Amino acid sequence: MSIEAIPFLFIGALNFMVPILLASVGEIVTEKSGIVNIGLEGILNLSAFTTAITAFFTDNVGLAILIGTLTGTLIGIIHGIVSTYLRGDQIVTGIGINMVSYGIGVLGLIALWKQHGASPPIPSLPTITIAPKYSISPIAILGIIIAIAIWYWINKTGNGFRLRACGEDPRSAEAMGIKIFRIRTLATILGATLAGLGGSHLVLWIGQFVRGMAAGRGFIALANVAFSGWNPLVAILGAYIFGFLEVLASYLQTVIRGVGAITLTYPIKMLPYIGTLVIISIFRWRAKMPRALGKPYIKE
Repeated sequence: MSIEAIPFLFIGALNFMVPILLASVGEIVTEKSGIVNIGLEGILNLSAFTTAITAFFTDNVGLAILIGTLTGTLIGIIHGIVSTYLRGDQIVTGIGINMVSYGIGVLGLIALWKQHGASPPIPSLPTITIAPKYSISPIAILGIIIAIAIWYWINKTGNGFRLRACGEDPRSAEAMGIKIFRIRTLATILGATLAGLGGSHLVLWIGQFVRGMAAGRGFIALANVAFSGWNPLVAILGAYIFGFLEVLASYLQTVIRGVGAITLTYPIKMLPYIGTLVIISIFRWRAKMPRALGKPYIKE
């Protein structure tokens, strides 16, 4: 590995970590309220797809980000209402989101572009140049700011206390006058909205929509939530680990193709997922999940 590759890896990790970070922080907010959303994979996929459509037909990156983010918001509204007011099974709803989103992406590729695997190129996300050869996505910076702000909000404000009360002891929280259904629904919407922004960044950073675009990032984000101990600041670390391993895998694939060992590119593609899961499993924080997580609240 050349010396020039070292800053490339560390700076590139900031760009590749964005979908994991935003989905993780959003899920932390959701789970702190007592709702679990395993549909992050589907939100990332569908948000990336709607972002790609908007960018392709309008050539407007800002509008594409807005539409992709609002896609996450819409899914959050559906999941929030089903999970709270309708007391639906949160796991089944999340699985449904993943399946439907993947199917829409596949059918959309065929219907719009007559292709099964990937869309034509779309406008890419503008970047911030920090050195002649290195640049960073503005959403990467925004994602870190969001994570810090969410940590402060959850732990240092009255609204954050109400959110945590809904996830720990909703019965007592309601006795204090806290609107359980409203807070849980809003938390789910906020979490899905952040995941939607992550999906928009994913497709605009790559510059093309690919079938199954999330590629397991939604599930890595769920693992990152547990690794972080439901702490947004620690979630930054977990997301960065994945981002670093992903950019490292891309770099190693380039090196291997250069020496002709093409067959080794396939196991190297697995490096970010295996490495992240191993690290998260070994170095997980000793924190308890919210006691009412995944349990529908029924008023007496």
